[in-house]
Amino acid sequence: MARSAKRVWFLVVPRVGLLNVAGPWEVFGHANDVLGRTAYQLELMGTQAPATATRHGLVLAGINPLPGAPSRLPDVAIVAGAPRGRPAREQDPVVAWLRRHHARIPTVVSICMGAFLLGRAGVLDGRRATTHWMFLDALRAECPSTQVVDQGIFVEDRGVWTSAGVTAGIDLALALVEADHGHHVAMAVARRLVLFLRRSGNQAQFSEALRRQELPPPKLQDVSSYVLEHLDQELPVERLAHGVGMSARSLSRWCREHLGESPAALVRRLRIEEARRLLEETTLPLKDVTARTGLGDASTLWRVFTERLGVTPAAYRQRFAAAS
Repeated sequence: MARSAKRVWFLVVPRVGLLNVAGPWEVFGHANDVLGRTAYQLELMGTQAPATATRHGLVLAGINPLPGAPSRLPDVAIVAGAPRGRPAREQDPVVAWLRRHHARIPTVVSICMGAFLLGRAGVLDGRRATTHWMFLDALRAECPSTQVVDQGIFVEDRGVWTSAGVTAGIDLALALVEADHGHHVAMAVARRLVLFLRRSGNQAQFSEALRRQELPPPKLQDVSSYVLEHLDQELPVERLAHGVGMSARSLSRWCREHLGESPAALVRRLRIEEARRLLEETTLPLKDVTARTGLGDASTLWRVFTERLGVTPAAYRQRFAAAS
């Protein structure tokens, strides 16, 4: 007997982020295609029916009025985030609707700053939750009874799912598909979407790394170049310091001040980045990748990739080849 379709409502407010809606919507739509049936019945719901402008001007149409007393609630309610600072009257009807009905909805989801609407509706009280890294402190201030965490790109706590920035909503939706229909279906959807890497949810939001990329200190080029030139060799801090003309203590202090990591962590990060490049751009056997990057042996490479990226080296290469 065929399983009944899940009703998935996307609750949208004016100036909603387009990708907050489109990303998860595509995941569920492609899941229907992969399964060959309507496993997810998707509906746009909002207070500005039948259309509303998104954050950057595109108009989102096909919005149904949010029913005050629905005869049947959705199985999944997804609150798509909108920019902060909008007039409260634009979001209050959705917040009031959530406050009234969320306890009877099996799965409640927020994408990016949709977490603020869940918080105002009391959905996040006593739960762990996350949002975009730029607004974690603001969410903590507005929702003191919520444990706001920065430990992954999405978080689930007793049926309430919250995600980090906009693209993390795609990863969250894939996790929901996997929970409903298994890993094979979720991976088939990820391949259809040509995702470079399907993230498991444990990855950091990488804000610190992005800031380091935006403002690279001059000395970093010297240190990085020395590491890359000797990547296949042992690189204790003393040798690294000598190679760039610093004392070991000065190098350690410099790395922590400018990079927020130790020299050993810098070396390990560059080894992993080079291993990723080799897996992406070459067909070298794993043993050669480990030899060139100084990561030891294939078992070490496997452990590092599964811990850091949530995927094996072989799967990483396979997915990149599919994306290519």
